[in-house]
Amino acid sequence: MAAEYDFRTIESRWSTDWIEKDLWAAPGFPDPQRKRYVLTMFPYPSGDLHMGHVEIFSIHDAIARYMRMRGFDVLNPIGWDAFGLPAENAAIKRGINPKKWTYDNIAMHRSSMERLGYSFDWNRAFYTCDPDYYRWNQWLFLSLYEKDLAYRREAPANWCPNDKTVLANEQVIAGRCERCGAEVVKKNLTQWFFKITDYADRLLDDLALNTGWTERLKLLQSNWIGRSEGAEVEFAIEGWDEPVTVFTTRPDTLWGATFFVLAPEHPLAEKLVAGTDREAEFARFNEEATKMTEIDRTSTERPKKGMWLGAHAINPVNDERIPVWAADYVLMDYGTGAIMAVPAHDQRDLEFARSYDLPIRVVVKPVGSEDQDDVPDAYSGDGVLVNSCPFDGVSTAESVARVTEWLEAEGRGRRAVNFRIRDWLISRQRYWGTPIPILFCHDCGEVPVPQDDLPVELPDIVDFSPTGEASPLAAADEWVNTTCPRCGGPARRETDTMDTFVDSSWYFLRYLDPHNESAPFDPDKAKAWMPIDQYSGGITHAVMHLIYARFIQKVLCDMGMIEDSEPFPHLLNQGMVTMGGKAMSKSRGNIVEPKEAIEKFGADALRLYMLFSGPPEQDFDWPSEGVGAIGRVTYPWLQRVWRLCEDAREGTGGDDSGEAGQPLRRELHKTIKVVTRDFENLSFNTAIARLMELVNAAYRYRSGGGSNRALLADVCEGILKMLAPMTPYLAEEQWKRFGHEGSIHVEPWPSFDEALVAEDRMTMVVQVNGKLRDTIEVASDIDEAQMTTLALSSDKIRTFLGGREPHKVVARPPRLLNLVTSKD
Repeated sequence: MAAEYDFRTIESRWSTDWIEKDLWAAPGFPDPQRKRYVLTMFPYPSGDLHMGHVEIFSIHDAIARYMRMRGFDVLNPIGWDAFGLPAENAAIKRGINPKKWTYDNIAMHRSSMERLGYSFDWNRAFYTCDPDYYRWNQWLFLSLYEKDLAYRREAPANWCPNDKTVLANEQVIAGRCERCGAEVVKKNLTQWFFKITDYADRLLDDLALNTGWTERLKLLQSNWIGRSEGAEVEFAIEGWDEPVTVFTTRPDTLWGATFFVLAPEHPLAEKLVAGTDREAEFARFNEEATKMTEIDRTSTERPKKGMWLGAHAINPVNDERIPVWAADYVLMDYGTGAIMAVPAHDQRDLEFARSYDLPIRVVVKPVGSEDQDDVPDAYSGDGVLVNSCPFDGVSTAESVARVTEWLEAEGRGRRAVNFRIRDWLISRQRYWGTPIPILFCHDCGEVPVPQDDLPVELPDIVDFSPTGEASPLAAADEWVNTTCPRCGGPARRETDTMDTFVDSSWYFLRYLDPHNESAPFDPDKAKAWMPIDQYSGGITHAVMHLIYARFIQKVLCDMGMIEDSEPFPHLLNQGMVTMGGKAMSKSRGNIVEPKEAIEKFGADALRLYMLFSGPPEQDFDWPSEGVGAIGRVTYPWLQRVWRLCEDAREGTGGDDSGEAGQPLRRELHKTIKVVTRDFENLSFNTAIARLMELVNAAYRYRSGGGSNRALLADVCEGILKMLAPMTPYLAEEQWKRFGHEGSIHVEPWPSFDEALVAEDRMTMVVQVNGKLRDTIEVASDIDEAQMTTLALSSDKIRTFLGGREPHKVVARPPRLLNLVTSKD
């Protein structure tokens, strides 16, 4: 009698067996021609795994297992991004140390990962909150410090009043803290920065090397880096010796500058009002402006505010005196903190000019339009220059280049490039993070901690609640007070900790050599394994983690430790798992727990359901029935596969290997060919659909009297091999029950016979509105969707459609397709 599909017993047995046999261990050095480093972004251990984790880990594990079966040396590591605010806040709320909360969650994560059967190389697992890991964060900081790529300065910082710490610009979304949603304010604080701007050009140019990125992702990074070409022009300020430089992408509009604007934080602004009756008013205005975030200050929806500073600038192209203002929409951190305002051709300048009754002068007009003083909206399109002295009539297609050349020849300006990206602010005023390895000595100033003294470990302190501008570490006197390694005098430790994006900026390199005690990694191992062949993770990390990791990769490349300037040229961004169109959340009550799904239907059924839900890059909206969806879709089908395998071993053994069994044999080989292609394209949902068709064909063969046990065994074993990357437990159990000694997961991927997959070819007639317009050679088993796709890709058919979409499609596979357009 056939055994039942007892997934609980099966999954428990094989999960233990795989780990005991260390089945997923990667070699120290791979075959150079057969290496595959596949990596998914490591998780943050806040509670147990959620469905978003299950989605991406199931996708990723299918890739890793498939690559092993294709004969590659596969490195598939895992670790935990374990420092940061969520752990610290959760610990404060519970009255426990964040270390305990973090490690408990990591243990829960690992247990769930093992239950789900993910084939991670557990020998390489690490946690970024371990001193053995973060000592190399500190080594990295000191390496950047030695190269003048890490520095400390006072600067306006984004301050989260709830989390009581600074945030990088990338962590402020619509003026609020990305993590907690609190409204962000500005504070002037002395902070540590990494000089990522030194690498801005390379970060932008090397995007072209990432051939496996989507254009959307490249655009997100390109926009964040924000390279602008233009000119720097110096404006003299009456009564001051030093001119002020402005950066502009439109030097050809200089003749339209009718006022000059400084950011409220610009040092000259305060000097211009010092000792005047405007000083008190400016102090109030400056305080109000600098409390706002950059997003608020530059918003097109908010009225602009400013004040005249009682001074005039001299426009270098026409010697015109123009008033100097301070305005809240000009930022100190962009360009030079000063702009020439051209209201006729910049909307923000125009709105400001109207608010304060400042002059507006048109210097660019569309070709063929009449000169007009009325400017309903700022014009930024193409045209010709007017009111621009020697350049009147010059087309905007050449005006920027010609005016820039003239400025350089006249000594009034020079070509320049500006970037939107700002240096990476890494200081955090919180406890649960990597201590910054710097000491402050009264006599020696800033002193880096000697390499031999690393790691600078976090002290165990009782009260790690945030206090404000100072980190909780500032109260740990025994830890803070130390000795200067240079002069032997008293010194104090830096009490800020590092942004946790430092942890994730190089973690993929530590996986190569996680037990190395003398270096972060062996360069020879990096040469052997890098770059990563397939990286996967959410699009939410497009501008922070990815940019920071690319920056650190380039720094390490310049240090000679690695050879590849880009760490992950192939990247998959998976879609979100939602319910009711919204992100799953306990507070919304729209959550499906992986643990419940596993208990009811097993890990294989859950994994398969996630992979069957659609293309990996698309969002998936979970049905309202919750885990019951698995019981309706993938669990019954796995039972069907199980019964097919059990029945195959009970066949009569008859020989119908001739014509009777040939259709099933052909279907097996066609399926192998299609599923292989789908795996290469990461189209797991269509691979599963094709496997379902093969299972149906096998059942039809049985119900039709087919009884060749050898043929059925071949079909079942082929199905099991193709299912193995997606449902590893069932595949392993049935493989064993077919009498095989070794694991199915080290078996070669099935191959197909070209003779058996050769398709009969036929001629398809394509009509448009009933009239013959083209003929196309097609496979005899083509379906309607494939016929339509082929027809719409035909140049002849597109010509006859004339840009219209078919209103109706009439198909008679494989010979006829008629595209009917709408009567309009």
